[in-house]
Amino acid sequence: MEKKFENTVSQTIASLEEEFKNTGTINNEKAVLSAIQSLNEAEKPEIVSRLLTMAAISRLKANEKDSIATAWLKKAKDLDSSNKEANKYLSQNDWKNYEGLLDMLNFPAIRETDNRTAKRKIAEQYINNCRKFLDMIDDENDKLTENSAAASIFNNTLAVTKYKEIITLLDEVTQKTSQLLQSSEEYEESISGVFHTSIYYDSVKKLIEELNELKGAWLNIFKEEDSSEAKAETTSALEQLQQMIGLEKVKNRVKDFYQFLKYQNSRKKLGFTIQDELSLNMIFTGNPGTGKTTLARLMAKIYYELGVLPSQEVVETDRSQLVGGYMGQTEENVRNVVKQSLGGVLFIDEAYSLNRDGQGNDYGQTAIDTLVSLMTSSEFGGKFAVILAGYPEEMRQFLDGNHGLSSRFPSSNFIHLPNYSAEELVAIGEKIANDNDYVISEEGKQQLELRLEKEQVDESFGNARAVKNIVLDAIFNKGSQAQSNKQFLTYTLLDGNDFAASEEEASDNPAEELDSMIGLTKVKDEMKKIISFVKVQQVRRTNSKKNLPIQLHAVFTGNPGTGKTTVAKLYAQFLKDCGILKRGHLVVASRADFIAGFVGQTAIKTKKKIREALGGVLFIDEAYSLLSGSNQDFGKEAIDTLVMEMTKHNENLVVVLAGYPDETKALLESNPGLTSRFKKFIHFEDYNSEELIQIMEGYAAKYDYQLENNAKLALQTKLASFNSNGNGRFATNLVDEAVQMQALRIMEANDDSLDYSILTEADMLHALDSFSNSANTKQS
Repeated sequence: MEKKFENTVSQTIASLEEEFKNTGTINNEKAVLSAIQSLNEAEKPEIVSRLLTMAAISRLKANEKDSIATAWLKKAKDLDSSNKEANKYLSQNDWKNYEGLLDMLNFPAIRETDNRTAKRKIAEQYINNCRKFLDMIDDENDKLTENSAAASIFNNTLAVTKYKEIITLLDEVTQKTSQLLQSSEEYEESISGVFHTSIYYDSVKKLIEELNELKGAWLNIFKEEDSSEAKAETTSALEQLQQMIGLEKVKNRVKDFYQFLKYQNSRKKLGFTIQDELSLNMIFTGNPGTGKTTLARLMAKIYYELGVLPSQEVVETDRSQLVGGYMGQTEENVRNVVKQSLGGVLFIDEAYSLNRDGQGNDYGQTAIDTLVSLMTSSEFGGKFAVILAGYPEEMRQFLDGNHGLSSRFPSSNFIHLPNYSAEELVAIGEKIANDNDYVISEEGKQQLELRLEKEQVDESFGNARAVKNIVLDAIFNKGSQAQSNKQFLTYTLLDGNDFAASEEEASDNPAEELDSMIGLTKVKDEMKKIISFVKVQQVRRTNSKKNLPIQLHAVFTGNPGTGKTTVAKLYAQFLKDCGILKRGHLVVASRADFIAGFVGQTAIKTKKKIREALGGVLFIDEAYSLLSGSNQDFGKEAIDTLVMEMTKHNENLVVVLAGYPDETKALLESNPGLTSRFKKFIHFEDYNSEELIQIMEGYAAKYDYQLENNAKLALQTKLASFNSNGNGRFATNLVDEAVQMQALRIMEANDDSLDYSILTEADMLHALDSFSNSANTKQS
């Protein structure tokens, strides 16, 4: 088996070598990295060196400034110093690494007014700095000579020229440093002696001035390259936007806007009058991490580049900086922010939060009114642009309620930034990794996509921010688990294991937990039928088979205390394990969680509860209570909103309605949309006497109590005629009451030999009598 594996690796390497020989590059970076991972670099240094070189050169062909490729080439050279390709490419740019070589030649000024102790201390610093530099310079000269020779061998003209300048100037610096060392030692001796002369001070001062001039000339060697890089980086705002991943519709919309502004400028230059200028104010809508803030900064730069605004500065603000806590403070805050924005752009994120209905003495509306007033005033009007950003639905409602504000933002200036696709998010992740000198393996990309899919539950998903957090988390995992004996790729490759999410502590198996529940035979059969259907449909989907629509919404009918909530929780866990639900949590709600006291708020309240349940199961207990015969009730609004949201979120939300059979049927019949969405009905039968006793035994055992046989026999007789409604809660409450009866019995007996764990017949019957008396009292 091992030999077969080695043969496969050898064949892969041979194939890669052939491709590189013919094309000068490797398209399948994954194959190269996999081959490297399969080799022991200590045993096969030349082969690993060669593979790293091929991968690095392939990256450099795509991007000549790829820092990952440079690191790979350095490692390749370390593994095999005779690697010609690695030496060739490294020699092109190695000279840049010497820019900071003279940094240690730093000499603080000596003042004539300083006392002898201060002067001596500075002189000692001069001496130490000079000695350190001279001790180090021999090794550096050897490396420079070696690198210069390599550059000559490979005909790297620029590198040869730079090395010549560096070596010549370094020789002069070394001589001056030697002279400074000698003069500094003489100066220190003169300070310590009886006679102090300024000759030594003047010599040191002159040599330091000459060294500083040489350091300036040294930096000039490298500045030429810096200036060319700076020129390459001066891309226009429109070009920067085009370089962003995804957002194709946004790019086209901004490009059209840009061309129109450019066109208007041309008309002005030709002398045409433009009475109605295009508004620069814009609305950006989108979920978190879709690039709203980045786009606002690029728009400011576009306005500046076209001469529409004199500055490309963006003042970013939000509610916390605008709304004050007392009369007059809000107006002052808004005016100050507008003043800061003059000539540029004012960007207000989550602008909808300025308007908070029903908040009493809130000054958010004052902030809006003040902003509108300043935007149209003679003092500030037309001298700055405003960009508002936020969630789509919230921004729509916000603008609908503020007509003065909405009229300042033409509909043509509304830009929606959609969520990124899975492919775009992975591409963003690759860029973030690359910026940190990491490469993501194919397995890593797959795990990254899985992580992102699990987090894409609702509108709070962070898009690009979420990707960044996951990639940085993977880098942390890589670093925290790395060991010193790991191979080189540990420092540059993020694989599937690095992206694997740390699973929460495993909960009990829902299938086992369901089976362990007392009674509920028909319920168990129905649940197993549903889960089996879901699993088969998942397999069929994997194999590209057509699927029946999965109806996961359910109606649980039965009396209180028959296990509906517990089964709903297990149902949520089942669906998560099957890969249908991303979170698998249970949100229990009732009428109070949906119904508000005034018009318009019930829908908002209902949507908020549904958002909380996304990725899990929303369990509505006593669901029939949403239906009311009163015309003044907002239950219908809650039901309509529920139907709409169930359609919108599809499989990302599972709803379970619970309640009495007849009342729940009336609820479903009240809205055709509800009827069509609930096809699965599961009825929870009341527990019989035997099942209630089993529940009591199980509950008591959890707390180290047990029922004696006589107690169980007595309960079988009594429960046959006792009205418990088959309620499981009755069973647990009865045990709680019996435990108190037992405690009273033991304390009154004052007998240490009594068993504290046994619940006797008397304990259970006294508890039952207590329940009976309580029921009679309530009836009377």
